[in-house]
Amino acid sequence: MGISWVQILVVAVLLILLFGRGRISSLMGDVARGITSFRQGLREGTDNTAENDGGQTIEGESVDKSDDEK
Repeated sequence: MGISWVQILVVAVLLILLFGRGRISSLMGDVARGITSFRQGLREGTDNTAENDGGQTIEGESVDKSDDEK
């Protein structure tokens, strides 16, 4: 037995009565801002790794190849 549309409707009405339209829409706005900042963080992370491709990475630190020659 699955969830029927009537049960979904009852849950939706209860949520709207408990939280109100304003609180639910602000919550969804917060979720959207969180997703946007997460995506920006992923982009910044890939930009930082592209900059460090020239050197070796040892225990989380980037080492330039010119430092090895000294």
